[in-house]
Amino acid sequence: QVQLVESGGGLVQAGGSLRLSCAASGRTFSRYAMGWFRQAPGKEREFVAVIRWNGGITYYADSVKGRFTISRDNAKNTVYLQMNSLKPEDTAVYYCAADSMDMFAGPLRATMSDTYDYWGQGTQVTVSS
Repeated sequence: QVQLVESGGGLVQAGGSLRLSCAASGRTFSRYAMGWFRQAPGKEREFVAVIRWNGGITYYADSVKGRFTISRDNAKNTVYLQMNSLKPEDTAVYYCAADSMDMFAGPLRATMSDTYDYWGQGTQVTVSS
């Protein structure tokens, strides 16, 4: 079992930055790929970024590429999402998720929410214009 708790959300002006954290419990955290998704009001949940267990492979949605950076610290059981140059359209609840197969099926499969076994409860990010 893995439990995930997100933090770091808040209100920021357009062009600003936030860093989200996702703290995981469980001894096998370091074996999981970790992903970030987001869901805006009235919209489907969408993929943001994913990172393999050793941090060697990352993959991003086109909408955040070059602005967001995913990273992890396995010693701290934590994955991060550094978000820069934020836009109002980044406003959403952000969720982290754990993939016990560590992106075995490849990066495209990692963009699908049903790939993931565990989810956090989310943290709100609001970007004002």
